[in-house]
Amino acid sequence: MADVIRHSKVLILGAGPAGYTAALYAARADLAPVVIAGPEPGGQLTTTTEVENFPGYPNGVTGPEMMDQLRAQAERFGTQVLYDLANAVDLSQRPFRVHGDDGVYTADALIVATGASAKYLGLPSEQRLRNKGVTACATCDGAFFRGQDVAVIGGGDTAMEEAQYLTRMCASVHLIHRRDSFRASKVMQKRVIENPKIHVHWNRSVKEVLGGDSVSGLMLADTTGGPDEQLTVTGMFLAIGHDPNSKPFVGQLEMDEQGYIKVAKPGSTYTSVPGVFVCGDVADRVYRQAVTAAGTGCMAAIDAERWLAEHG
Repeated sequence: MADVIRHSKVLILGAGPAGYTAALYAARADLAPVVIAGPEPGGQLTTTTEVENFPGYPNGVTGPEMMDQLRAQAERFGTQVLYDLANAVDLSQRPFRVHGDDGVYTADALIVATGASAKYLGLPSEQRLRNKGVTACATCDGAFFRGQDVAVIGGGDTAMEEAQYLTRMCASVHLIHRRDSFRASKVMQKRVIENPKIHVHWNRSVKEVLGGDSVSGLMLADTTGGPDEQLTVTGMFLAIGHDPNSKPFVGQLEMDEQGYIKVAKPGSTYTSVPGVFVCGDVADRVYRQAVTAAGTGCMAAIDAERWLAEHG
């Protein structure tokens, strides 16, 4: 059977805060956007229990509930959300083509909002306790551990920043690193080592996350062959990096060395291909917050609307 081809003025890949905000603005501009939700509809927030730092929710909101509201708001103005996967794209000519499981999608303008995925250790106990003390965002979840002892896993600048941030509200921060030296910048290392609330555990890796309904500690393995040790903490923050979800665009859009899609015009969402725009965490290696993703989603929709008006 031939592939079903569906055309839209604006096609949005990704259904997180960036994608839904782009859809909201595009829909209100009468562009009838189509959203391909992808493998994780709602984005990373669907794995977050409580969101307290998104404006407009004075009492907080669960991640899934907030994403349901964003989707409903976008749909109210005519957005169509399709639960399909974008397996391959062709940006060599217009209309752009996106190949999904359910057919081929073509579009005059494309907004990439595919997000990024935090790296985890891959331990069964870690997965079982995700959002029950295991998290990958200190800025998002640090306030829930006020006055508690926590651990940060990693050795780069992100781990240093997360550890220092957590000292503002936590009783102590244990920094776990599998080597005997950090790869972070010297100035960041100095700040961490001189901070009395941060305790560095060299040559240690997490063997198991302990706890029943929530994290109660970590079993640490000695990477030099020494005995295991148990560390009592109530939270574990992963800071071992993120993977931008940009693989379908390799060789078609300009990226940095980590795979984040580059913005071609500073202060915009234009990519290296005219008519293709990028927003959210797939282009953001610094902030990675729901509110910043939503902001760039707004920008992408406005950029796409103006570009379409100019090019017909």
